[in-house]
Amino acid sequence: MNSLFHRDLWVEILSSLKSNGARTFVTAFGVFWGIFIMVLLLSAASGFETGIKSKFKGIATNSIFIWTQKTSLEYKGMPRNRWYHFDIQDAQAIKDNIKGLRIVSPQNNFTTEIKHITKEGSFKVEGNAPEFLGQKALKLTQGRFINQKDIDQKRKIAIIGWGLIDELYEKGEDVIGSFIKIKGVNFKVVGVFKDTSINGQKNIRAQQNVHIPFNTFSQVFNFGDRVNYFFITADDDQSATELKNKIITLLQTRHKINPKDKRAIGNFDLNEQFEKFNMLFATLKIVSFFVGIMILISGVIGISNIMLIVIKERTKEIGIRRALGATPMVIKKQIILESVFLTILSGMAGVSFASLILFFVNLKIDSMDPVDLMILNPIINLPTLFTIFIILVFFGLLAGLIPANKAVKMKPINAIRTE
Repeated sequence: MNSLFHRDLWVEILSSLKSNGARTFVTAFGVFWGIFIMVLLLSAASGFETGIKSKFKGIATNSIFIWTQKTSLEYKGMPRNRWYHFDIQDAQAIKDNIKGLRIVSPQNNFTTEIKHITKEGSFKVEGNAPEFLGQKALKLTQGRFINQKDIDQKRKIAIIGWGLIDELYEKGEDVIGSFIKIKGVNFKVVGVFKDTSINGQKNIRAQQNVHIPFNTFSQVFNFGDRVNYFFITADDDQSATELKNKIITLLQTRHKINPKDKRAIGNFDLNEQFEKFNMLFATLKIVSFFVGIMILISGVIGISNIMLIVIKERTKEIGIRRALGATPMVIKKQIILESVFLTILSGMAGVSFASLILFFVNLKIDSMDPVDLMILNPIINLPTLFTIFIILVFFGLLAGLIPANKAVKMKPINAIRTE
């Protein structure tokens, strides 16, 4: 092992590379360019993944939304084009019969006039359960969210978006503890939220919503046991997409809907959309590796060819060294080390240059609004760098193996006679 770091060995390797600097540079450029392209492509794929996933930040992605629509088929004496409603008993039925669900959150909503003292405006009001905070990207900036006591006691409390403060409150006015009127009914403000989702950051209306306890909403506004939407989140070890059909089948049975009616229950599968993005990210990384490897192989072939030329030029020298007692392994080791060293050196130069480009790209991205960007923080991580290093060592060994084997097959006497 120590012989690998012998000073004379490396002096000879460096001397060999320097003896024809132009040729060494041209040979190494293929490897440099292959690694450079690979790092940029992998970093772009990583940045795209980071950018897209930031759009889902704070949202329970392993979720589905379900709502009612008109039936399209007759069933058990019930006509087609029939309107029906989910009810709160559906929530309990889903929890009892479908295993692997973490949250089953009912929701009702409408848009109505909201008033505070003399100011008023039209805003969206949502009736939600406490669990909703764990599903949506809402950040409390003041006070608290809905709790179970609010639900059980049907308290008239409200959590408002920060955008509503600008519309209904005077500058510097206390918000927590104040009252707003929703359809003439007073609600005490106990919290202020900020919607941190991509939709919330781009849409001021999302920052002007009002959340009140689901049971309070149902009682005060005469919704009875009706539910407009279900926001359902699966356990981490379950797929909401795989449980979706079971949920829909259960609801079809409860509301006498034809099992073949695909239009009666509307749904949006957030988990399915998120998994599609994950597949896209994986594909981009594979393509990036493939393109980089193909370019790298062309560079490695160049190194192997140059090493063959170098051996031909040094045939007499190799013959003399063999005659003086150098073993085939010593000759082979020097040639392979020279190939590996050149491959790693040019590859690391490609990594360094790509990293410099990425540094300036990230400076530019940091100066822009992340809401409008699809790519964020394109970087190459340490595991990927380690993988690239292993690839370089492997290809370096491969590039030097054929020339090294050719060198040791020469008979010393024939090599010495070569002019």
